[in-house]
Amino acid sequence: MLTSSTMQETAGTLTNDTKKDQASLLQQLTTESQNEASQGFDTKSAMEIARIINHEDAKVAAAVKKAIPEIAEVIDQVARSLRDGGRLIYIGAGSSGRIAALDASECPPTYSTAPGQVQYIMAGGPKALASAVEVNEDSEELGQRDIARRRPTRKDVVIGVSASGRTPYVVAAVAYARARGAHTAAVTCNHDTPIAAAADIVIVAEVGPEVISGSTRMKAGSAQKMVLNMITTGAMTRLGYVYENLMVNVHMQNSKLVERGIRILMCACRIDRETAVHTIKSAGRSVPVALVMLKAKVDKPEAVRRLAKSDGNVRLAIEDNVLEL
Repeated sequence: MLTSSTMQETAGTLTNDTKKDQASLLQQLTTESQNEASQGFDTKSAMEIARIINHEDAKVAAAVKKAIPEIAEVIDQVARSLRDGGRLIYIGAGSSGRIAALDASECPPTYSTAPGQVQYIMAGGPKALASAVEVNEDSEELGQRDIARRRPTRKDVVIGVSASGRTPYVVAAVAYARARGAHTAAVTCNHDTPIAAAADIVIVAEVGPEVISGSTRMKAGSAQKMVLNMITTGAMTRLGYVYENLMVNVHMQNSKLVERGIRILMCACRIDRETAVHTIKSAGRSVPVALVMLKAKVDKPEAVRRLAKSDGNVRLAIEDNVLEL
């Protein structure tokens, strides 16, 4: 539990690191700089505006590509942590926090993860997802308090998402989690920022100045979403929740997802619709169980046993191998 003395001690250290010459630091950030490509933007036609934005957006994937080694490292760490019963916890503020919340909320329907496996913490709380509560992002104490409530441990991965790399709320939370033994990472769009010192691994997607200066919901937001997509998709794939390139762990909660599950089984096993529907029903509406039944030619109890043995890794369950990551 976070004591008041610990909080004050940590807050004091972080205040020196993250609040020193804030105005000067902001001016040095490439995400805050003016973009020469959009000079006179307010005088442009709709066609010109769209073309300029599209031209700048084309730079995002190249910026993310440069960070692939760090992204891969985080993917493996997240996979190991989730396999060992840990959690992935995102923490962010403003646009960055909303992007993190989106990624976390989409993991359960996509991969049937338990709600607590991939979490998010948003500066200002859930209400900040729809309404701007940006003032909270300046509070180191709130960042520490909010992450402390999740009681991070060495089993967890805590990822701070901050386009600027200097958001006090996020930096303080990441530093707190790291001090408690959690594996930490940061996703940012600037080099040499306070969050780099707070995290174990830093993913930098340097997209450069925004079309609208400082509007980091644009290129920076796109880059952060790409990175988070890569992290969770990569980790879930490493865990075996994807077979070939099929979303076999889909949670069939509505008609669209039920139909998707049927089509996935038809494609993976090259069977007709009737056989797929019958097998899914026999498997208790579980695509992974149905897939193992068909691929390994086993009954439901054996398919369930294999999946339990492999920690849900579908391919290893089919091959009946021991899980190794």
